[in-house]
Amino acid sequence: QVQLVESGGGLVKAGGSLRLSCAASGRTFSPYYVGWFRQAPGKEREFVATISWSSEWINYADSVKGRFTITRDNAKNTVDLRMNSLKPEDTAVYYCAASSKGFGMRSPGSYEYWGQGTQVTVSS
Repeated sequence: QVQLVESGGGLVKAGGSLRLSCAASGRTFSPYYVGWFRQAPGKEREFVATISWSSEWINYADSVKGRFTITRDNAKNTVDLRMNSLKPEDTAVYYCAASSKGFGMRSPGSYEYWGQGTQVTVSS
């Protein structure tokens, strides 16, 4: 089992920045792909970014490419999501998730473990 806890959410004005962090406990974090997803009220959970265990493979949703950066520190068992130039449409609950599958990383169904989520609200 891998337990995931997100932190760093909050309220920010449009154009501002936030850094979300996902901390893992339980089994070692390093073999897993880690992804960030978000879910706005009334909408389906959508892919944001994902990173392989070695950080060699990183993928972003088109809506956040160039604004968000995902990084990981396996020694600290953490994965961060740096979000810049935030827009009101980025408002959502953000979740981190871990996957041992290594394929279909843009799909929520490919991830076995999920955190509880952290709220990000971007005001206009």
